[in-house]
This record gives sequence, structure tokens and C-alpha cells, in this order.
Amino acid sequence: MGSHATLTVATPERMGRLGRELAALLRPGDLVLLSGELGAGKTTLTRGLGEGLQVRGAVTSPTFVIARVHPSLVGGPSLVHVDAYRLGGDLDEMEDLDLDVSLPESVVVVEWGEGKVERLSEDRLEVRIERTLGGAADEDDADEDDLHDDDLDPRRVVLTGIGPRWAGVELAKLA
Repeated sequence: MGSHATLTVATPERMGRLGRELAALLRPGDLVLLSGELGAGKTTLTRGLGEGLQVRGAVTSPTFVIARVHPSLVGGPSLVHVDAYRLGGDLDEMEDLDLDVSLPESVVVVEWGEGKVERLSEDRLEVRIERTLGGAADEDDADEDDLHDDDLDPRRVVLTGIGPRWAGVELAKLA
């Protein structure tokens, strides 16, 4: 059994900060599975991760490329940001993406990966972002998963560490 934490994230800035704080816990080979509806803040969180890991390139939603690699600027792990929404079956297809990077030496963040990535690794961190007020995403947001200042519904972020890798990690310290 791994570790577990639930936090309330009230602003886009806090979501980015959570990403930066989470980055401090991550190490090469980690798999992070992000879930949440469109506009929930997955990309905002991943951008914070990228800042925390000090990688090159702007983190945006990888919708049209399936996967984007952000190399480290400081000799740390690369960030591989994957949008599994368009991957048909499971992530055997990941192998075929010809990512110019070694996954075991990278931090891999997968959006829309439920049911597709679980068997890639027995260890993974699942991050589920929920709108606490149940509001639907604006139509304008449909192609973008960034949080905007006018989108102030707090989010509930549920972190679940699965597998031996996460057994001793105190995710609750992020709260």
C-alpha cells in the first residue's frame, strides 16, 4: 500500500505551486497519472512540475503531439508529458512513439491514462483533480486545460501513491 493525501487547491497559482512541491518528491523513473475533466487544471499542475524539475520548454497541453519531452536544464530527469487521450489501446504504443528519451531516467506525466498505463509500472502516483462545486468546463476551455484567474472554483486534488516506491512518502506534507 502506498500513501494518500487529499488537498483543496483554491487558485491557479496554488495549483502551480503544488506542481513545484510535487516535483521535489519525484525522481527518475516515476510515473504520474493525472486525471480530471477538461479545464480541471492538469496542465497547470504539470507546468508547475516542469518548473520544479527545471526543464526546458513551455509546458502546454500535448494534445496534438501525444507526447512532449522537456529536457532538464540542470542535469536532472527529463519531463515526458503524455496525452493518452488519443492512444487507442494501452501504452504499448508508448514504445512506438520513438521518444528521444529513456523513460526509466525520466519523470513521465500522463494525462487521460486511466486503464492504459497501470501495467507500465507497479509504482505510480495517481493525481485526480476534481472541481469541488461540480461546475462544468466552459465551452471556451474545451481545447485547453489551463486554469485561468476567472476560474476560481476550488479543486480537490487526491494524491494516491501506489507501489513500494511511494510506501514511505508522506504526500500529506503537501497539504
